[in-house]
Amino acid sequence: MIVAGIPAFNEERTIAKVVLETLTHVDKVVVVDDGSKDMTGEIAEKLGALVIKHERNMGKGEAFRSIFKAARELGADILVTLDADGQHDPKQIPSVIKPVEDSAADIAVGSRYVGGLKAGDMPAYRRIGLEAIDSFTRRALHLGVRDTQSGFRAYSKTAIWKLLPTERNIAVDSELLLRAAREGLSFAEVPVTVAYKGLERTSKHNPIYHSLQIISGVLKFISIKHPLIFYGLPGVAFVMLGVVFGLRAAEIYTATQYFSVGFTLLSVLFIISGLLLLFVAIILFTLISAMREQR
Repeated sequence: MIVAGIPAFNEERTIAKVVLETLTHVDKVVVVDDGSKDMTGEIAEKLGALVIKHERNMGKGEAFRSIFKAARELGADILVTLDADGQHDPKQIPSVIKPVEDSAADIAVGSRYVGGLKAGDMPAYRRIGLEAIDSFTRRALHLGVRDTQSGFRAYSKTAIWKLLPTERNIAVDSELLLRAAREGLSFAEVPVTVAYKGLERTSKHNPIYHSLQIISGVLKFISIKHPLIFYGLPGVAFVMLGVVFGLRAAEIYTATQYFSVGFTLLSVLFIISGLLLLFVAIILFTLISAMREQR
């Protein structure tokens, strides 16, 4: 069974077309109405979609969590996700799911960078920001996927059961890739086109806010994956700086009998901060190691 998952928030203008076109390529369409104030859910349900209603807007991550749970309950063999605003073309679903159908990959990503999107189709500010975010995410998480923020993806049955997002916001796209990499799942990228022209809006959030959410999410993943490096190295650096400032204060006092309040306070501040970071690093490393051993 092929199930399509569509997170939607106030998309009554486009949801009908997306649902109808998607139904021609899959067995079941699941629409998560994430607290919409319009007729999004009602329209999708009348057109044959299974609608999961969130009473309030909980974010893209929560919508994806509901989609994965529904795919499990429906016994989906393949889950394909796409946006409700018309950016993704449902006619390309067969191309996106093909690597998963052929058992060539556990996750197929509809990529805007693999012979798909033309530079002129995307607003310049969005293209520059997206390329920067993609580059940061790839390098930070050591991912081989070029289009890390694409929501047009296909997941195998194995991926459906191994992945369940915890992020509530837009960082869910990065989280799913990171979790998949940790689980040893394989990836493929499929060229797709993305429509930006003519859409009423291309993002629910300010681009800067959007980017900060993704960056904060990626940094959180890194801190969990490598706590000793993420917290421990800055902790050691802070302690060393504190020692340097302390030695400087002692040097001044020895030479002039003058007690430098500034250097002393800096020394205490850096040493305490460094010790706290080292303590956090050790505690997190211990907890995460224990959790991994229990899996």
